[in-house]
Amino acid sequence: MNKVAQYLQQHLSGEILESQDVLDYFSTDESILSIQPLLVEYPRSDSDIRKTARFAWQLAEKGKVVPITTRGMGTDLTGASLGSGIILAMPAHLNKIIELDPKTGIVTAEAGISLDKLQQVLHTHGRFLPPISAVNKYGTLGGAVSNNDSGRFSYKYGPIQQFVRGLKVVLSNGEIIETGRITKRELNKKLGLASFEGEIYRSLDKLVEESQETLKALSHITDHNSAGFNISDVKQKDGSFDLTPLFVGGQGTLGVIVEVTLDTEAYNPIQNLLIAGFNYRSQAWLAVKEINKLKEGPASLDFIDKSLLVHLNNTNPAILKPLDGSMPEVLIFMDIDDESQRNRKKIIKKLTKLLEQFEADIIKPEDKDVEAWQRLLDSPSMYLTYSYGRKKAVPFLDDAQIPIEKVPEYFKELEGLMQTAGFSEYAVWGQAGNGLIHVAPSIDLGAVGERQKLFKVMSAYYSYICSVGGCISGEYAEGRIRGAFNNLQHDENSILVFNKIKSIFDPMKIMNPGVKDSTTLDDLKPIIRSEYKLDHQYSYLPRA
Repeated sequence: MNKVAQYLQQHLSGEILESQDVLDYFSTDESILSIQPLLVEYPRSDSDIRKTARFAWQLAEKGKVVPITTRGMGTDLTGASLGSGIILAMPAHLNKIIELDPKTGIVTAEAGISLDKLQQVLHTHGRFLPPISAVNKYGTLGGAVSNNDSGRFSYKYGPIQQFVRGLKVVLSNGEIIETGRITKRELNKKLGLASFEGEIYRSLDKLVEESQETLKALSHITDHNSAGFNISDVKQKDGSFDLTPLFVGGQGTLGVIVEVTLDTEAYNPIQNLLIAGFNYRSQAWLAVKEINKLKEGPASLDFIDKSLLVHLNNTNPAILKPLDGSMPEVLIFMDIDDESQRNRKKIIKKLTKLLEQFEADIIKPEDKDVEAWQRLLDSPSMYLTYSYGRKKAVPFLDDAQIPIEKVPEYFKELEGLMQTAGFSEYAVWGQAGNGLIHVAPSIDLGAVGERQKLFKVMSAYYSYICSVGGCISGEYAEGRIRGAFNNLQHDENSILVFNKIKSIFDPMKIMNPGVKDSTTLDDLKPIIRSEYKLDHQYSYLPRA
């Protein structure tokens, strides 16, 4: 064992592993990056994490930086669960529900609990957490909060930041704090603390007061922006204060989330699915724009583009059986989840009338057919796990948010970009109502020429996204990969504020460095994988 591993093993109740096979396993996640850690720790308690952070802080004071990276199930697409130091593998032990109030639906759980397990327990109590969906349910609660995840039902209910009431967090020096909105009087007490927590409150309160113009500008960015730090929601006009918004979407760069307390929604297992097929993209996105105006509309509004349907037709045509031979340009899926059957029928009638104005083919599946349509909706995972020889679908152009009125133009720009790069095989899908779009070209990461084109395409793509008023990170935070493009979305003053936040919470630069930082493409080039594999995710992939 190396000296760091030896020390930790002697002082912690959790396990420490550093064998090569373990390091290889934790050197990748679902992103295109690879970083080998120094060791992997399986903490059994917040005490283990506190001791680890304190030890790393003390090493940094002596000039030896050993980074700490918190990791759930490794489903991150941005490289945020990779690190060169200590990996905290949370799911092994910190995976329990601590408290659930069946009356209010408020739940407190450990960060390593799987989202699927949490959702199942909530369902038994007539509750659910809307941002959990088929896309992210195999991840962990801590990961979802750290990324500010959105899911299928976030169209109606919002991303996970709207459900987080408070957190238990281990700070970079090993102190443990609990976050939540506090009054002006309670803030004054925090400002007087002779501790690192007090120092954070004092520095952050000062930064908020000094940065009002920048905060105003940040608050006007789309609601579906997960890049940077959400400092705009920290201090309210009444003087109340909450550190929670900074940790949500913070990707472990400010501290280690140990526990999460959440609000939940009432769950209605009886829902209706409505599908609309469009022969023209322009008509589809005009319809989406009108649906967004409805006071009572669907709970979800997802889409699959023809580019994905063509791939499925070539590789798994059986999944397209519900389409009965048709090949629309866009398929839109809507869930209606109102508790009242009468209201659901009313909403469906209103949606049907609206969709007919845009020449949509409308499908209202019978109960026996819903599962087949659901499989089609979940089919992007089948594309992401398919290989064309050495070529694989690679999620490096992911998670942009586009203003709805710009989406038809976006597809023309995307097509031109793919043609110029020679990426003939790609697929597009996402959350139509929020303009959250996922793109995955099929490329060979082992080919030097392909990797070189990858960086050019990323630069052109995110430059375009920002030029039309979109965001580089909508459904989850930017991580290592899109962190290199934060300067395209945010001005110098905003970047300066983000850097100051990072310095306030992590002066020793030990908390997941390189994530959400002002990294460059040159920083990414040495850590790009030569082969893209999802070997440690195949136990649950594909999901359709």
